[in-house]
Amino acid sequence: MERERLIRIGALARRGSVPVRTVRFWSDEGLLPIAGRSAKGYRLYGAEAVARLELVRTLRELGIGLDAIAALLAQKTTPAEIAEAHAAAIDERIRVLRAQRAVLRAIARRDPDLSETTIMNAMARMSAAERQKMLDDFVERAFEGVPEDAPGRRIGEAMRALPGELPDDPSAEVLAAWIELGELVSDPSFAARVREMALAGARPAPGARAVEAQRVVELAGDARARGVDPASEEARAIAERIVGEGTSREERIALRTQLETFTDERVERYWQLSGVLHGRPPFPPAVPAYRWLIAALRASE
Repeated sequence: MERERLIRIGALARRGSVPVRTVRFWSDEGLLPIAGRSAKGYRLYGAEAVARLELVRTLRELGIGLDAIAALLAQKTTPAEIAEAHAAAIDERIRVLRAQRAVLRAIARRDPDLSETTIMNAMARMSAAERQKMLDDFVERAFEGVPEDAPGRRIGEAMRALPGELPDDPSAEVLAAWIELGELVSDPSFAARVREMALAGARPAPGARAVEAQRVVELAGDARARGVDPASEEARAIAERIVGEGTSREERIALRTQLETFTDERVERYWQLSGVLHGRPPFPPAVPAYRWLIAALRASE
């Protein structure tokens, strides 16, 4: 049998078109088998090393890590499994690059300060799963102990139903909405406020009448815009038109208490941000009109 012809590391490097130091490193990592040593102690490589070098170089050019290559060569995994895992890693890298591009474009448009730039980058780099977990954790904190069949529970399900994926080129408005929303749900006082509303929704106040939202926005909103004093006689008449004539004092107090519980600027802001992320048309804030009505009801008690 003809003896296998062995070559030194320099010749192997030339065959594989890679630097000698790279061949030496791969060899030290166990990826390229050493067939023997020369009389002077130099490494010698055979045909198996030549074949492996081509494979390792190809896999590295595809971005596959040395640990995965070692597992493949040891037959602990298959080329298909490695390819699938690497394709998933490339997908994640593409997502991160798109997010970074979006942040840079948003910075160019908005010229934010350094602290806001850091927050924008952190939020944009979050994966869809991480953003969803952020919302899920918030909902679990805010709605813990609220009965599953309670009306207030439905608020939580709506609050967590936000799009996780950023568009390929998210606008500055979308990035800003995610940033502000992230700050909201990370605030313990906001979770406590939402929890208060959810528990109150599970236990409706006795004697409280419902009011038509459109009438509040139109009548109370107009009165507020005109500068009508909530403690004036005109305000009393407007409030009566909203809540209905003949409403007793006890009913007014119950309604005012209910409105105070469910009127919150930050909660309304959450829904405005949700609209931005869902691509819905913006809606004007209604809380100022409700605040005016609450003040008018309190003044008439």
